[in-house]
Amino acid sequence: MGKPSDLSANKAAADSLSLHSNPGESSRPHNNNDDLDTPEISIDDLPPNYSEVESLLPPTIPPPSPISAPVTAASIRMEDGKVFNELNNGAQFWIAKSLENPAALESHIRKLAAIPPRPYINLVGTHTETRRNDKDKTETSTVVDFDVSVELTPYLYSDAQYRKSWCQLRTVENFEKTRRGTVLRKRAPGTNQSIEVGGTPKPTLTEWCHRYAASHAGLKVFALQRTMVGFDEERVKDQLRTLVNNTNYRGHLKVELVMKNALVECYNEAKTNHWRLTSWIQTLFVFTLLFIFAWPYLWLRTKRWEVAISEWPFSRAAEGGGKEYVSISEDQWYNLWARAIYKAVMEKQQKVLDQSDLRRAQEPDPALNTGNATVDGALGLFRAGVGAMNEVNRQLGWGRDC
Repeated sequence: MGKPSDLSANKAAADSLSLHSNPGESSRPHNNNDDLDTPEISIDDLPPNYSEVESLLPPTIPPPSPISAPVTAASIRMEDGKVFNELNNGAQFWIAKSLENPAALESHIRKLAAIPPRPYINLVGTHTETRRNDKDKTETSTVVDFDVSVELTPYLYSDAQYRKSWCQLRTVENFEKTRRGTVLRKRAPGTNQSIEVGGTPKPTLTEWCHRYAASHAGLKVFALQRTMVGFDEERVKDQLRTLVNNTNYRGHLKVELVMKNALVECYNEAKTNHWRLTSWIQTLFVFTLLFIFAWPYLWLRTKRWEVAISEWPFSRAAEGGGKEYVSISEDQWYNLWARAIYKAVMEKQQKVLDQSDLRRAQEPDPALNTGNATVDGALGLFRAGVGAMNEVNRQLGWGRDC
């Protein structure tokens, strides 16, 4: 039910759709054994910050054909739609009557799939302090020594200015466990746990949109998941742990890959869906503990289609073996950022590093010349003191619980 009448088993629809046409694009192959001697990259070779490529292309530089105008989250509008944004993780939730039309839903999903996820490498160091308060009671608190992040989004483009990437929009395979208009995750009907050869073709995005539109469920949602693939997360984590441990840090270190802007959900037009996404109603239900009853009700009532995935490769398998990278390899990224991350950790910063931090990390400390000998002497003494403290920390350890 809900499947378009002109769709047949022999329909020539590709399983995945490339979202970017990159004629003449040259890939950068890397063999598996190139990890030992990876050359450092000049800062000038770094792709621009993600925020720098949000604007339209300058009119004096005609883009190569075919190139469409860049699609951003702010550029997508719906006359009858309302969008709710999650500030912490960048998730988006759309509600519009027009999205119950299968063609409009498919078009909307394809536009949203052209927007990349926002992956961050995050390093957090903490230690625990135990003290006695005025009432002679023991209090334990967690102190953040540093919280440093680096965004990986620019490295998902081979040319960020012209939006060249290897992004593909695909639908879930029949053997994948996911919600297919259901409450619980399951595989396609008649699919074994092993991959079947010559089985029933998986539904295309068009078919899934028609199934969603044909559903009579009172509450339903069609989800798009953005993800980064082909990134050796564990290798980078190990390198960063070693980098921080070399500073003789004795606290609790957490290195993780944080994926923001990864989830998009399109809800059908219903008052309940508006209420569930309104922030003050969410807060009211939390403080009054009504969420204990509301959450099971919403979970059981809502039919979910989690079948669309937008994949943004960091690398992919090369034809002759090994890998080819869309921009730079994991080791090249580490060589590029290690010095800036090391400096930020030693300075106990809590921020997202950008290109200004890269430049400062590679440039010598500026000379102190304010024109006042007393001030210059005080600043020089302060700088020497900080350097001495960092050297002592490296020798004796720092950040331990106390």
